[in-house]
Amino acid sequence: MQLRLAFVPAALATLAVATPAPRNEPASSCTTGPIQCCNTVEPASSSAAASTLGLLGIVLQDLNVDVGLTCTPITVIGASEGSCSAEAVCCEDNSHGGLISIGCVPVSL
Repeated sequence: MQLRLAFVPAALATLAVATPAPRNEPASSCTTGPIQCCNTVEPASSSAAASTLGLLGIVLQDLNVDVGLTCTPITVIGASEGSCSAEAVCCEDNSHGGLISIGCVPVSL
């Protein structure tokens, strides 16, 4: 029993090292609407995201997606880049009035 337990931490450490961190995609790859500037981006399972989802009556099948909280679209008029002082993301669903955007991935501006 002790021998099996010794392998668990080693396996978890290997998994943590082998799991890639999310990378920023180019903003031009966003095809779902305007890039969003969100105050925070966190898993849908977090308490803040779950609370907002619950208040809006939104039920997600997958709580492993990232959501943006308090988002505004980044508009670019006559410039090659937009600006965002928080987190620039491309999200699959931006239809909740900026309170929450669902299925977000970070983008580089």
